[in-house]
Amino acid sequence: MDNFLFIAFPYIALTLAIGVSIYRRLRQPYTYSSLSSEILEKRKLFWGSVPFHYGITLILLAHLLAAFLPGPAAWLLGDQTRRLVLEVTGMALGLYTFFGLVVLIIRRLAPKSLVQAATTYMDGLILFVLLIQIGSGTTIAIFDRWGGLWYLHTAVPWFWSLATFRPELVTVVSLPAFVKLHFVVGFLVILLFPFGRLVHLVMLPLQYLWRPYQVVIWNRRKPDSYVKEVAK
Repeated sequence: MDNFLFIAFPYIALTLAIGVSIYRRLRQPYTYSSLSSEILEKRKLFWGSVPFHYGITLILLAHLLAAFLPGPAAWLLGDQTRRLVLEVTGMALGLYTFFGLVVLIIRRLAPKSLVQAATTYMDGLILFVLLIQIGSGTTIAIFDRWGGLWYLHTAVPWFWSLATFRPELVTVVSLPAFVKLHFVVGFLVILLFPFGRLVHLVMLPLQYLWRPYQVVIWNRRKPDSYVKEVAK
């Protein structure tokens, strides 16, 4: 089972994520969007989207920087004070992101709401998987001390063994089941990536750099003055 979960499954997830993303971009380019529901409901979207996007972005950057720059990351975590600051920051970001995701889920579960009517089964599945992923990551940050330090010596070598096509399980098979769940669900998120709204993450609006300026005219006249003007 470990061979499938930590060798075969990551490759399957990455292959599907890349292949289906390219296929969807070529065959269904107009679906390559977040399909924003802001026009249907705005207030809860703000309180959910802002914490979720800012939190998840910083968390992902921290994971990636530690993976690509293990030397500087080890130096940062080598001092007890810096390590404690990073641990507390990670916990805060995890809770911040989790709060935003819960608000987004509640927003879509509101009975008889337009947002719920516009929610697909894939939206619900991805939100559920993200809830498990972020919830497990936040739980690990709170209850498994010095996660950043052991992440460098367990997950990072495993990631690089996969990237170099020489998969090695020795650093991850002995980890607690809850931590291994976090790793597997992370690749499940990658697998689901091209099938829902998450694909908008790789859509860089580079065309905005050379497109013509868009002229926007605001009509700020008050209703009363507008009625008087029409009556004349």
